[in-house]
Amino acid sequence: IVREAGKTIPAAIGEVREAVDFLRYYAHQITHGFDNDTHRPLGPVVAISPWNFPLAIFTGQMTAALAAGNAVLAKPAEQTSLIGAQAVRLLHQAGVPGEVLHFIPGRGSVVGQHAVADARIAGVAFTGSTETAKAIHQTLANRGGIIPVLIAETGGQNAMLVDSSALPEQVVPDVIASAFNSAGQRCSALRVLFVQEEIAPRIIEVLMGCMAELSMGDPAFLKTDVGPVIDAEARKNLDEHKQWIKTRGKVLYELKLSADCSHGTYVAPLAVELPSLDILKREVFGPVLHVIRFKASELDAVIASINDTGYGLTLGVHSRIDSQAQYIQRHIRVGNVYINRNIIGAVVGVQPFGGQGLSGTGPKAGGPYYMHRFATERTVSINTAAMGGNATLLSLGDE
Repeated sequence: IVREAGKTIPAAIGEVREAVDFLRYYAHQITHGFDNDTHRPLGPVVAISPWNFPLAIFTGQMTAALAAGNAVLAKPAEQTSLIGAQAVRLLHQAGVPGEVLHFIPGRGSVVGQHAVADARIAGVAFTGSTETAKAIHQTLANRGGIIPVLIAETGGQNAMLVDSSALPEQVVPDVIASAFNSAGQRCSALRVLFVQEEIAPRIIEVLMGCMAELSMGDPAFLKTDVGPVIDAEARKNLDEHKQWIKTRGKVLYELKLSADCSHGTYVAPLAVELPSLDILKREVFGPVLHVIRFKASELDAVIASINDTGYGLTLGVHSRIDSQAQYIQRHIRVGNVYINRNIIGAVVGVQPFGGQGLSGTGPKAGGPYYMHRFATERTVSINTAAMGGNATLLSLGDE
């Protein structure tokens, strides 16, 4: 994970733990109440996973489908196919039959497209960009054969709202972790920080100081806080966005790249202040934090602006006023709300992860309903009076 995906050692260890959690969680479900007599497998399922969680999401998708009784065609991201190959190898060694779990590496535009378009495929589990999810949905709608299931988790214009009651010393570490962990390459990563104007100067001051302490470089070293982005194309897109956004807002702080980062796909973390959210038209998948100030009287407008993006994945709230935090979480349209903590690192079985709108279809991965989506419900009704013998059909009112 460190070498192929560019993650830091702590992030890589966390991902291995999450993959194990998925395995244990779905194994527990099939031994505690899940029954193939009432939940029949869909059939062949294609699982298409992303490069930003090349082990955890890859494992979670295919094992949920396997646990429900389906054969799986596991398609890893082309940037991280070695991790996917090793994961499938381990599952085969553990006893999953090769004719049930198939590994299909390759370009999404070729291998993924071909698999999704096959009329024999009964379901698709996808995690990735909103644009690709829409393309998969269109392909499934236009092909012949059965009506397939699509489970999609996509991107998000994830925001955090910080009111004037919040503690800067608590807020800023959560902002740093949310925005720059894994070089900002998490579906749940913080993209837009809304700060109430009374507390904004202090928050920005502490934020700049903490950003200055970040260490960028080789993710194989424990001292590294921020590693590279996934590839040259991602770096190019992020560098272009940074150049553009600097003309639309005020640069608060940008980390300087050291000589150690001259060879590799490194993107320096940036914090830039913007006048409004509507400047951002889509998710920026990297270490760029956009900061917006707001007045207390504008809270409803801020909530509306977040909802109007159409994305609905994660939202953070920092407030020491419980009624304020509860008001925000009731009116926001997202899948995961985090109050007085960072907005990354959903725990399997505790914080099921997924969104709505442009952020996905649900159900949530690592939740009680996810595995059931890989099955069809079946009901059997028996007229016991027709069974013969002493069987009787009780009517309503009989004791």
